[in-house]
Amino acid sequence: MISFRTLATSVLCAALFASMGGAQDLAKYRDFQFGMSLESVAKQIHLNASAAKTTHQRPAVIQTLLWDQLSYSDLAAKDRSLRSIRFDFYNGELFKMVVTYDPVGTEGLTTDDMVEAISGFYGPATKPERTIAVSTSSLYEDNQKVLACWEDAQYSYNLFRSPYGNAFGLIAISKQLDLVVADASREGDRLDKLEAPGKELARRVKQEEDTRVTQEKARLISKPKFRP
Repeated sequence: MISFRTLATSVLCAALFASMGGAQDLAKYRDFQFGMSLESVAKQIHLNASAAKTTHQRPAVIQTLLWDQLSYSDLAAKDRSLRSIRFDFYNGELFKMVVTYDPVGTEGLTTDDMVEAISGFYGPATKPERTIAVSTSSLYEDNQKVLACWEDAQYSYNLFRSPYGNAFGLIAISKQLDLVVADASREGDRLDKLEAPGKELARRVKQEEDTRVTQEKARLISKPKFRP
């Protein structure tokens, strides 16, 4: 009798091969090619490009676009292995994908099962002793242990398992752009901190002016009506 784990692994392998194809091509994950534009990705997952969140506007525009199972798209209808994909863009160009697999669809699967399924497309895996950042926030660190890695000179795919919900995930990275983005993010954070006092002062001045204008409008209405 085929065990549940063997059956689940076979189903996951079938889902990966059906959506990815048969060749070992690290330049893309499923139908998403590194270097795709924000507009192209948004169109493919049936979301508006305006839904992208901008994390930095200088010295480069860095944005994220999130697809999840609650989103209406063909991707959700065809494959229940996925829970979400976060697409990261540098100046409108796709450079990273953070994939989270649905715990229901991977229930019972071990790390070895996941490595076997993914290796069927990307080739033999290595198991480096390192962690990888999952979050885009500089204020909230979420570094996870890399369970297995598939990479070449240009791209890197890293399997991890989040302690939050015990879900497997895969981070796909364009190495060259990831280094550029890391530098740009640090510079963006530096500029934000440098300008924070001035922005806070401007916010307070505006708030005080808005309050004064509101009070003055209320005074003009209340004064003629008041009877001592």
